[in-house]
Amino acid sequence: MTSKLPVVGFIGLGQMATALAAGFVRAKIVDATRVLGYDVSKIAAENFKTATQAIPSVDPIEVVLQADVLFLAVKPQYMADALAPVKQALEPSPERPLIVSIAAGLPISYFEQALSEKIRLARVMPNTPCLVGEGASGFALNANATAEDGALVKSFLETVGVAFELPESQLDAVTGLSGSGPAYVFMAIEALADGGVKSGLPRQIALTLAAQTLKGAAEMCLQTKRHPGELKDAVTSPAGTTIAGVAALENRGFRSALIEAVERGTIRSRELGAQ
Repeated sequence: MTSKLPVVGFIGLGQMATALAAGFVRAKIVDATRVLGYDVSKIAAENFKTATQAIPSVDPIEVVLQADVLFLAVKPQYMADALAPVKQALEPSPERPLIVSIAAGLPISYFEQALSEKIRLARVMPNTPCLVGEGASGFALNANATAEDGALVKSFLETVGVAFELPESQLDAVTGLSGSGPAYVFMAIEALADGGVKSGLPRQIALTLAAQTLKGAAEMCLQTKRHPGELKDAVTSPAGTTIAGVAALENRGFRSALIEAVERGTIRSRELGAQ
């Protein structure tokens, strides 16, 4: 790979691919003229073009041949079909380009068997807040990928949030925590807002207060680097309103429910990878 900005290709141009590509362009880690993409859906391709200013291709083989980094961004159930033109394009030189899969549940071995054992591959588990530049991703490299490849993948992912390189065995836990976690947070926002409405607040005000409260609390945790239990204690006055609410949550198994949700998601991710 040269010192020039890399050519980045996408097979699959759905919401996550579009969010990633737009983040890369916005961060100037790649130029829109060096972003390629292909999708069978004309609507997805048009949305990708609007968000990134990149021109989608009508030929997936062209995308593979020109890309320095190739993102595989199709749903797992469609991956086998999507890999057929990729395999064809890679046959003369399977070690190029660096391939990045964001397909949930599909292990590194799946792509090595489907394409070639010589491929350089990163398996990534992103999450939907990448759409607003606040993603939390984990990634693992196969044996052929270099330290330079890992640094490049990390730099890409950090344009849309935070990213950690991990052993592949830990990516199922990333799926259970940050991959599925936004759904649990959305449920918490909805429930907090419902509590506000029940207590007399207008719906939209309650929703905004709930969402901003979670956003602010998360930012405090990240910026102060204090333990969340310590931050919780700082809000909890003796015989006050917060301790009354905390007691109600503990009585309902709030923390154990979240722990179990992450664990169940992790187990399900392992099951999907084994199918």
